[in-house]
Amino acid sequence: MSQFTLALVIFLITYAFIVSEKLPRTVVALAGAVVVLFSGIVTQEKAIHYIDWNTIGLLVGMMIIVSITRRTGVFEYLAVKSAVAAKGDPLKLLVLLAVITAAASALLDNVTTVLLIVPVTFSICRQLQVNVVPFLITEIMASNIGGTSTLIGDPPNIMISGPAGLSFMDFVYNLAPIAIVIFIVTITILRFIYRKELKADPALMEEITKLNPNDQIKDAPLLKKSLIALSLTIAGFALHSVIHMPTATIAIAGAVLLLLMTREEPEHVLETVEWPTIFFFIGLFIVVGGLEESGVIHWIAESALHFTGGEVFSTGLLILWLSAIASAFVDNIPFVATMIPLLQQMGQMGGITNLDPLWWSLALGACLGGNGTLVGAAANVIVAGMAEKRGTPLSFLGFMKIAFPLMILSIAISTIYLVLFFLR
Repeated sequence: MSQFTLALVIFLITYAFIVSEKLPRTVVALAGAVVVLFSGIVTQEKAIHYIDWNTIGLLVGMMIIVSITRRTGVFEYLAVKSAVAAKGDPLKLLVLLAVITAAASALLDNVTTVLLIVPVTFSICRQLQVNVVPFLITEIMASNIGGTSTLIGDPPNIMISGPAGLSFMDFVYNLAPIAIVIFIVTITILRFIYRKELKADPALMEEITKLNPNDQIKDAPLLKKSLIALSLTIAGFALHSVIHMPTATIAIAGAVLLLLMTREEPEHVLETVEWPTIFFFIGLFIVVGGLEESGVIHWIAESALHFTGGEVFSTGLLILWLSAIASAFVDNIPFVATMIPLLQQMGQMGGITNLDPLWWSLALGACLGGNGTLVGAAANVIVAGMAEKRGTPLSFLGFMKIAFPLMILSIAISTIYLVLFFLR
């Protein structure tokens, strides 16, 4: 069996077990990675390089900051504040938390946002005694849609910006408008889907509105220190293109600063890190690295581009839809990494002089496509891991049943947008 076929078979079997949920997803991903290594498709040295350590570092750093900040009661404060603003109505709260999630994902990044929002969500849903799953699904989708609108919102945009020569404001001008439209459509549909399920006891709703959010703050001095570290970290993310510092370094620096200010015992803090999620990513990166090393991803992308003959209209639409479908089932980072040099090569060959329409097609497809399944984007996996740890696991197929059709709708809307403004 050739390495090409073997890598594809390993990936499909690994993915099948993840979908079946017969075994913990972390164990399955690591098992797939071990098989890739033992089969010789990827050496241990190369496997290390296929792991996206920027994503890993960002996750660990933000998890540390969030775990310390959580002790201050600030998340409970936000939960009560949101519930009071929504007057205890679960449907209104669903929309309110979605708006907060999308806005924060645009200004920070979607991974950081869900780390902050999910604990809030669990807290308020416990108080209202309503099912938390609709909220988690909505927040996953809102985080990926919001992250699509800016350079720093989603890893694919960060990867694309350098080779494409696109600035922060380029992303805002060209992607934020359509992201807002898609967000409104998506949340409207989700609100309709869950309208009957999200109903709370009027007595509980009334009790919620009487709560004082300020009573939730448990440690004001620690809160000040946490907000300083978090603010500096956020500022670092916002100035990413200016200070030229990887987001992982910024997140780890923020975590170390907070540890120094609070003098927390690292053993206790590190116990709160979502290690199963971290190792799931590591295993998945190696499995997908096998696809890249054996040429599977390159073959798919290159064949698709050759199929269009280099014509802007058809190439742009194919990139959009291919990126969306692929990113729903394969982490979008290695796919985007493969597509970038192929698009650059097309420009160098003189077939397409203005590559901007193709960059926007790739960004929209990769970012929005992440909403298709639970493994489509980092934020999805983080939320799934946090939910599983709290005893409310998200079903892979249950999530896909709701999210995949909405993802396809978002790509259809993006198609209209690209045709009207770019692919002409």
